[in-house]
Amino acid sequence: MISAPHLPHLNERQRMECQREKELCENQCEPERCSNCSDCLTTASESNSDSPITLKILQKWAPTISPYFDKEHYCYVGQQITIQESIDYFGAIVWPGALALSQYLESHQHEINLRDKKVLEIGAGTGLVSIVASILGAYVTATDLPEVLENLNFNISKNTQNLNVHKPEVRKLVWGEDLNEDFPRSTYHYDLILASDVVYHHAALEPLLTTMVYFCQPGTVLLWANKFRFRADYEFLEKVSDIFNVKLLAEFPESTIKLFKVTAREN
Repeated sequence: MISAPHLPHLNERQRMECQREKELCENQCEPERCSNCSDCLTTASESNSDSPITLKILQKWAPTISPYFDKEHYCYVGQQITIQESIDYFGAIVWPGALALSQYLESHQHEINLRDKKVLEIGAGTGLVSIVASILGAYVTATDLPEVLENLNFNISKNTQNLNVHKPEVRKLVWGEDLNEDFPRSTYHYDLILASDVVYHHAALEPLLTTMVYFCQPGTVLLWANKFRFRADYEFLEKVSDIFNVKLLAEFPESTIKLFKVTAREN
């Protein structure tokens, strides 16, 4: 989800753009029942090469009526998930990258075992990815801007309170600010960092890169799913590739989403 300092309310034009993109993603998705997709799982398990796999986002929600403030219903890992969202903020709606990353975590449990792993999501937005990671057994810390936290906390609490999972934590994180004070490395080390659609046409890319560098230490894996929209997105990818080891795990061509595995380079 998008995270940037001092995020403003969306104007009417931006609201319409958000809604159009969401509808486009919904139209591109393939309907699926509340279960794992056997075709997708077979493709993933049979692929033994280092080449990225090609996937299609599976439709996991039921359409709703209001475009401004409503609840979306998803199903991952056999669990019904209800997400309250609003397009008053970039970070308060479910973006395509979150659907792609959630689907990948669900269908690749044999490769990415989250059981009892310490997981940090940056730019968690509505919390969908964090909820899926929690259902899969992780100790999850979901982070975003102060104005997003109330809705983020509501969604995560609502969807995990009655499940036998590790209780997720919701915390403020402004990219590039007070990282060592709020998350000292002597105390906080994560096995996995999750990020979806954190790169957009906004002014927070340098703080985002600083945040990735801070948290993605040796032994940590960053899974980053992003819809590539602008030249700046690819320029950011080049900067990430200059610093980290970057491997393309999967592509969702119809949604122009790429999913990367990012790890720290050995000194």
